[in-house]
Amino acid sequence: MSFLQELEVAVSQGSAESRQRALWYATDLLIAGRYTDDEIWMFGEVIGLLEQDIAVAARTQLAKRLARVDHAPTSIINKLAFDDAIDVAGPVLRHSERLDARTLVANARSKSQLHLLAISRRKSVSADVTDVLVTRGNREVIHSVATNDGARFSEFGILHMIKRSESDSILVEQLGRRKDIPRHLFQQLIAKAADNVKKKLEGEHTDVTSQMQTLVTDVTGTLHSKFGPASRSYFDAKRAVARQKQFGGLNENKIFEYAQSHKFEEVTAGLSLLCTLPVDVVERALIDKSREALLILAKALGFSWETTMSLLFLGAPDHRILSQDLDGMRREFADLNVETSRSVLKTYQSRKLAVAADSGERRLPQLHNQ
Repeated sequence: MSFLQELEVAVSQGSAESRQRALWYATDLLIAGRYTDDEIWMFGEVIGLLEQDIAVAARTQLAKRLARVDHAPTSIINKLAFDDAIDVAGPVLRHSERLDARTLVANARSKSQLHLLAISRRKSVSADVTDVLVTRGNREVIHSVATNDGARFSEFGILHMIKRSESDSILVEQLGRRKDIPRHLFQQLIAKAADNVKKKLEGEHTDVTSQMQTLVTDVTGTLHSKFGPASRSYFDAKRAVARQKQFGGLNENKIFEYAQSHKFEEVTAGLSLLCTLPVDVVERALIDKSREALLILAKALGFSWETTMSLLFLGAPDHRILSQDLDGMRREFADLNVETSRSVLKTYQSRKLAVAADSGERRLPQLHNQ
């Protein structure tokens, strides 16, 4: 490494032109070779000295050359990242893997919107960094990070973007297309979306909306498995539940009692009346393996976890659920918001009515119309 000592002499004694030639020489050596951490640190010291006082164009060239070098000296990369000139900082902020999350957070908190935009376009962006981008970034930054598949968001970050999307339909669509947005936050997003945007998201999102859409728009006119439209048990259950509703006895306690007694027909008919959905849709929610639609219905009706759990066991094969699966369902249920669940339910009640009006297929009598 004696050439590095020679470069240090060039720094102290050479002209501006010779210093720049030395800078490119040192940079070429660094990029081409394999070095120890100590040697890379020494390169950083020398390049740092040579880089001082050079023009923006030269610093820009240096940044472009080092941005994708996986062993570039962190001291130089950090210095370039905080350069006021975005032509210098941009390549490093966007591409360098030598910048850690702490440095990116500090940069996003203190530098220009163009610096934030460069960070938002990185191959991967941690939640700590996106928290700063979504609170401090302008509209362009928010849209950029929302469409970055490599960006990760905390719940705080997503909630903040949802708040900012209230007057920004493009941002609503961008957030709605993300695969990593939690179901309960997606509910909040579509609850505030305009009708045309909501329809797009319902057609594209593969989480709760697609689950509900499958249940609601699949109008077959027959129940899925437990009992048929002409069965005696179905009509007996229908009459009993309708009588309970007539006298004000159809409530959460009654649904819990039905579920605990494994009265599937009564539960299905009762939920149909309480949530104003056809019995075939309710039955699918009860037996669907994903359980997502059932959790939404229970939350929309304001049911407790105990009642919801009884419904989950009722629809489960052999009335059994693994403890770890049940724990996951409990967390999902706790995360759901009552008002947004009701909004989702209302959306699909309207969709069901529209689909039913256009369908020529025979359907079960609607309990809620009686």
